[in-house]
Amino acid sequence: MESAKSLSVWMAIPASIRGLIRTMRPKQWAKNGFVFVAILFDQQLFEPSAFLRVLGAFIAFSFTASAVYLMNDLVDIERDREHPKKKHRPLPSGQLPIPMAQAAMILLPLLAVGGAFFLNIELVIVLAAYLALQIAYSFYLKNVVIIDVFCIAAGFVLRTIAGIVVITVTTFSSWLYVCVGLLALFLAIGKRRQELILLQLSEADITKVRDTYKGYNLPLLDDMLRMVVTSAAVAYTLYATEAETILIEADPALMLLTVPFVYYGLFRYMYVIHRLGKGGDPTEVLFEDRPLQVTIASWVGVIIILLYIVG
Repeated sequence: MESAKSLSVWMAIPASIRGLIRTMRPKQWAKNGFVFVAILFDQQLFEPSAFLRVLGAFIAFSFTASAVYLMNDLVDIERDREHPKKKHRPLPSGQLPIPMAQAAMILLPLLAVGGAFFLNIELVIVLAAYLALQIAYSFYLKNVVIIDVFCIAAGFVLRTIAGIVVITVTTFSSWLYVCVGLLALFLAIGKRRQELILLQLSEADITKVRDTYKGYNLPLLDDMLRMVVTSAAVAYTLYATEAETILIEADPALMLLTVPFVYYGLFRYMYVIHRLGKGGDPTEVLFEDRPLQVTIASWVGVIIILLYIVG
């Protein structure tokens, strides 16, 4: 009953507005959760002023990211019409008028930058760097094999930096940049792999969808995936054992208790990719895969216990 009521309210909204909201991809804002990495590991998660500043960075990044999604869809509108799944998006399908999308694409980053100025200039710089990267990605770099996935990873690292510059960090380890970058590469390569499989199964013309797909094949992507997932696992293990900034007075080695959750999470995502045929949208996997949700929640819970109670 409740879901039917929610659906009726949603359908009451004008189609163009619904299309705009869908194109802004609010579900994808979950990726901006990486701005909370620094505050979590710096033991400031429950300090109200610090949390509100990071929350402000999260909102600013979400608005900027939505502007980027609008830009990407505007740039790719013709190619998306050839894509078996993306052709149903609001812009390619005609639900969202192009002028409305263009106006929102300009307004959202202005609101984000305006809000960022109230936090500090460093956040403005990070947002500008992210926007510049995404513009370069949308118009050129996404068509360059291998560089395209590095651009995606760089976006996640910039999210992490955004969470750092708005607070005063004291115990944050640069090892986490490595871990975040490798995890992002893992997700990006998995996404490319599943997109390539979907295009092959649909018998779509790959060259009409995106040039970069001409440079990828499954053996290459599988090798890249194995390399990155191994590196991510090793990097996090080294962080848990070697990072001098982890302050657990009882025993710093207790951070090793978080390692099994990370390994299981990586293995579970590999299972989702290879056995369930998903991974084309990491956010969709996050919202739908219950074991992965439990693993992430447990990992965060153990970290909070170790750093905020035991530590």
